[in-house]
Amino acid sequence: MQVTQRVLIAADKFKGSLTAVEVAERVTAGLRRVVPGLEVEALPVADGGDGTVAAAVAAGFERHERAVAGPLGQEVTAAFALRGDTAVVEMAEASGLQRLPAGVFAPLTASTHGSGELLRAALDAGARTIVFGVGGSATTDGGAGMLAALGARFLDEDGEPVAPGGGGLAGVARADLSGLDPRLCAVDLVLASDVDNPLTGPKGAPAVYGPQKGASPDDVAVLDAALAHFAKVLEAEAGPRAAEYAVAPGAGAAGGIGYGALLLGARFRPGIEVMLDVLGFAPALERASLVVTGEGSLDEQTLHGKAPAGVAAAARAAGKEVVAVCGRLALAPADLGRAGIRRAYPLTSVEPDVAKCIAEAGPILERVAEGIATDFLT
Repeated sequence: MQVTQRVLIAADKFKGSLTAVEVAERVTAGLRRVVPGLEVEALPVADGGDGTVAAAVAAGFERHERAVAGPLGQEVTAAFALRGDTAVVEMAEASGLQRLPAGVFAPLTASTHGSGELLRAALDAGARTIVFGVGGSATTDGGAGMLAALGARFLDEDGEPVAPGGGGLAGVARADLSGLDPRLCAVDLVLASDVDNPLTGPKGAPAVYGPQKGASPDDVAVLDAALAHFAKVLEAEAGPRAAEYAVAPGAGAAGGIGYGALLLGARFRPGIEVMLDVLGFAPALERASLVVTGEGSLDEQTLHGKAPAGVAAAARAAGKEVVAVCGRLALAPADLGRAGIRRAYPLTSVEPDVAKCIAEAGPILERVAEGIATDFLT
């Protein structure tokens, strides 16, 4: 086989084991062990969830840190990325599950207030385009906390602000959006997500994602009713569009923060498509002969908007060959082929012990990459 002159590594993180940057470093090391001096270009990717800011920084964006409210109101240091007048804001930085203490969930009270503070910080930094990556949230508040941080008010029957979190939305009697930051009207806000769920109902945010955030069946019912009530109150304030947004694709993303973003005028786009544009994937792809993508688990979810599927689709359209690395492989070769992936290389192919694959993912991934080099580059 003809030697490939340049490899593009465009992989997501192996959650819990390796960041996307570390995946690229380990794959590079393994490839070069077999083909010394191989030209490799690394472009860590993300689909809008946790790791999105890190991917932007790796692509040349500048990291900006701010003290904001975490999901329980505690102060956390969160980051967004900025290049020129384009910002990448990741809601999980402020309001993600990783911001909760170990073993603690707060499905009824966790708030997205800190995410709104991050958006405001991006505006303060001069952003005119904001890519708002949502996923990995600890929250199910319909974006109410985010909107409040940007100047909205949600009041009870006595004219007092309602309690934070999705549970508190059951008490909303009036919504006042007149105080929203006016700069939002002049910004291109892009809602980047890999899910297209509506706000409520059987496929809504509480029913589908609430249990992952510690919500019991009773909590799910409370949250679903509270979010439906919230949307009704907002319809009275903002008109029919508030009802339309509640059933729009992406409204249910990240505990309904997608709904709040749509109210702000955001455009919904699949997260990986947005990030590939922002990160400069097209010119990097043009320079490559082989593309290596991947993530921790290649499974059925991968095929529905996750980073490897987006990378593979773009690469296939450009006529480039794609292979994937992963910790766990749960897709048949035919499924991989339909996604545009020629072959997948799981860590378990060289180390059957799953616990060891998780604990020693880096060195094992290098060995996997040696296999890719042997199969495709020599």
